[in-house]
Amino acid sequence: MKKLLVLVLLVGAGLTAYGYLGFRTTEFVPEVSTVLLNRGDVVDTVGATGTLEAVTTVQVGSQVSGIIEELYADFNSIVRESDVIARLEPSLFETQIEQAQANLARAEADVERLRVTLEDAETQLARSENLASRDLIADSELDAAQVSVRAAAAQLKSSEASVTQSRASLNQNEVNLGHTVITAPIDGIVIARQVDVGQTVAASMSAPELFIIAADLTKMQVIANIDESDVGRIRPGQDVTFTVDAYAAEEFTGTVSQIRLEPVVVQNVVTYATVIDVPNNELKLKPGMTATVTLEISRREDVLRVPNSALRFRPTPEMFAALNQPVPDILQRGGGAGNPGGRDEGGRSGAGGGRGEESRSGAGGGGRGGFGDMSDAERQAFRQQMQNMSPQQRAEFFAARGGGRGGPSGRGGRGASGRRRGNTNETAVAAVDRGATTIDALFAPIEVNESTGRVWVMQGDQLQAVDVRLGVTDGTATELLRASEDRLAAAQPEPDPQITELRGQITALEDGETRRNLAQLVAQLEADQSRQAPPSRPSRAGVSEGAQLVTGVTTPDGSSVEGPGGGARSPLMPQFGRGRRR
Repeated sequence: MKKLLVLVLLVGAGLTAYGYLGFRTTEFVPEVSTVLLNRGDVVDTVGATGTLEAVTTVQVGSQVSGIIEELYADFNSIVRESDVIARLEPSLFETQIEQAQANLARAEADVERLRVTLEDAETQLARSENLASRDLIADSELDAAQVSVRAAAAQLKSSEASVTQSRASLNQNEVNLGHTVITAPIDGIVIARQVDVGQTVAASMSAPELFIIAADLTKMQVIANIDESDVGRIRPGQDVTFTVDAYAAEEFTGTVSQIRLEPVVVQNVVTYATVIDVPNNELKLKPGMTATVTLEISRREDVLRVPNSALRFRPTPEMFAALNQPVPDILQRGGGAGNPGGRDEGGRSGAGGGRGEESRSGAGGGGRGGFGDMSDAERQAFRQQMQNMSPQQRAEFFAARGGGRGGPSGRGGRGASGRRRGNTNETAVAAVDRGATTIDALFAPIEVNESTGRVWVMQGDQLQAVDVRLGVTDGTATELLRASEDRLAAAQPEPDPQITELRGQITALEDGETRRNLAQLVAQLEADQSRQAPPSRPSRAGVSEGAQLVTGVTTPDGSSVEGPGGGARSPLMPQFGRGRRR
């Protein structure tokens, strides 16, 4: 019995060891993940938040102090211009009017009395002059009569001024009495009422606020806060969509009407208020709502779209080893696995090399010169000419003057430096001399910057690179303008048998560290072989609608060493499992 038990254990151990060794030598089959090159719309947008406001909002206050006696309007009341919406208690002002009327009557009586006094003094003066001519009175009596006339005339003028003052005081009190009746300054809707009947309002340094009236809620505006990094791409007339929490499933539309130049700094973040006109015919939108805004910068309809995951894919030597494929020459020559440099335009990141600063941007030289030496008549004629131009014509005119015939940087360049104007010392034309009524009309049109990239496709069982020219992106997919056929992955020479044998050993190894070291050795041998081999004819790989673009290749341990563009553990790389074995 014991011998039988020992025999069963030995057979089980043998089967286990055989299965384990067989599993270790099983060939690894890499899994290639792909995405589809499809056709559709690509929309470049900028996101922001804003607040809904009425286009015109008027705060209704009181110019006089008093107690609210009556209210004729409430929240949401529709009012017309000059409608009475409130009344203050008028008794105090009526009393002041009566007092002013009494003061005016007394002043007028004083004027009449002093006029009689003046006439009497003039009569006494005439009699004194007659007597003095016959030497019947002393000269001092004549002088006293003259002084009496002048004094009476002065008192009469003072009394007449008192009449004017009393009349003005009466008018002022009558105006104050009229201010106790509060009327609507515009047609609109009362959106706020700040007082109640019996409440005392005090108009001392500033007018107290009684009501807030919105002019027309069928037309509203969103004040969106645009970050300084995005404000350069905002222009009047751009289409806008937004949502509000009250109608989360409904999307509203609007149009950019103004980009305000006043910066708003909150916690060291600079934003600029952008005004968006919004129709509100159904009156769903209400003042103060928070809007989540999406501004459309550029739109491309029915174009080829490259998923950005395919543009982020960076193959590593371990991936080529898993595919039993040598590392392509373009990766060994220092071109890296990222975007190609050289003679292409520096894209959004300025990755391209070349001679951007010497290209078309400098071709214009000094342009046509400035306008600083104009006479007044010439300047006036120039302003008139600018006013007769459309905004687009003005933009083209000043764009042409900015750098002669130069435009965006041509071939290569170092990112933004390739877009410098050819002549930076040219005299600029002041904004007030450009014939526009607002600064928004002078903003230059938005240019769409082209960039370069590289995608990878499977041709048979070989991974091939295709350089592409890219346009507008929405963060998920990018517009494909064209694929460059003269910068594709080169056809590979016949593999060295030693390299093929070593690559086969890589797939059979279980130890990750040993596998990585052997993969690096294979990559070095392939690089040496590529440098010694004669140049080969490029393959004619390409991409078209429906093409499968590679986004990931699994390796035996699901990882690889870091490559020029980031390895399998790079945050830019999709992560995969161990793959499958056969």
